[in-house]
Amino acid sequence: QVQLVESGGGLVQAGGSLRLSCAASGRTFSSYIMGWFRQAPGKEREFVTAISRGGSTTDYADSVNGRFTISRDNAKNTVYLQMSSLKPEDTAVYYCAASRAVWGTRKISGYVYWGQGTQVTVQV
Repeated sequence: QVQLVESGGGLVQAGGSLRLSCAASGRTFSSYIMGWFRQAPGKEREFVTAISRGGSTTDYADSVNGRFTISRDNAKNTVYLQMSSLKPEDTAVYYCAASRAVWGTRKISGYVYWGQGTQVTVQV
């Protein structure tokens, strides 16, 4: 069992930056692929980014590529999402999630543990 707790969300102006953190419980954090998803009001939850177990490989949705950076610190059981050049369309609840998949899944069903989410609001 892995428990995930996100933090770092808030209100930011367009063009600004935010750093989200996701702290995981347990001693097996490094055995999971970690991902970030988001869900805007009235929309389905969507994949944002993922990072491999060792942190050497990442995957980004086209909508955030070049603006967002995912990283992880396995010694601290934490995954981060650095968001820059934020746009109003980035407004959503952001969730971190853990996957046992080999690599490459962007599907919600590929992730077994989820955090409760943190709200990010980008103002014009």
